[in-house]
Amino acid sequence: MATFYNQATLSYSGGEVNSNIVSGELLEALSATKTAVVNEYSDNTDVTYAINIINSGASAVNGLTITDNLGAYTFGGNTLQPLEYVDGSVKYFVNGILQASPAVVAGPPLVISGINVPAGGVVTVLYTANTNEYAPLAADGTIENSAVVSGNGITDITVNETITAQTGPDLSITKSVSPAVVSGTGELTYTFVIENSGNTEATVADNIVVTDTFDPILSNIAVTYNGAVWSEPVNYTYNETTGLFQTVGGQITVPAASYTQDATTGEWVVVPGTVVLTVTGTV
Repeated sequence: MATFYNQATLSYSGGEVNSNIVSGELLEALSATKTAVVNEYSDNTDVTYAINIINSGASAVNGLTITDNLGAYTFGGNTLQPLEYVDGSVKYFVNGILQASPAVVAGPPLVISGINVPAGGVVTVLYTANTNEYAPLAADGTIENSAVVSGNGITDITVNETITAQTGPDLSITKSVSPAVVSGTGELTYTFVIENSGNTEATVADNIVVTDTFDPILSNIAVTYNGAVWSEPVNYTYNETTGLFQTVGGQITVPAASYTQDATTGEWVVVPGTVVLTVTGTV
């Protein structure tokens, strides 16, 4: 909607006089909205966007183009795009009926052209983008994504959508053994490295438990957690008959990852939070 103003001038032999100023509003026939199907993202996440173009006018509007900036932002004098278009993902609906795919240039920016909106009709364009190494992953991270609907003499329509980085721990565990070759009565050490790539600490409330059945069964085990000695049954339980080892829930917590943005490339570097659990025993 745009407001316009108009004034007339009356000229005559005795001089010139202006009329009063009148105003009105010009109602645009087209409007648009943009929505992310899911409003949270993490590393290497597919995000699907829906753009709806509504034509309230009595005439069709053809030949429109959607230009999406893929979340572009400026860093160190460069323009970075935290989203990458997923090839072949565009779906084009007119009044709910799927149409042939429009022309697409992956970009950046992403350009979708050849959009036709019938009189009194609605067009929906769906497309998917994937987060990349320029997507901020910290707890306060966001991607603001803008698209412009243009063409055929219409006033450009800009639609925005902001998605936020998913919060919570993201845990993984790696197990190693030392030595790799041991004699029949030798000593063996299992090392468990637990990493948190998420932006939130894994706390006591997350009830982390490590379970392992040792084969061969170990005897006289000694357990450490981040170098501190653990005791049974406060921190863990172990059955020397079956080899079943299990930590007590809530004894393991893992700090959140840290995130830094490379000053040259703009890529986000993730350093996981890490804890180390070791179990040593005799075979």
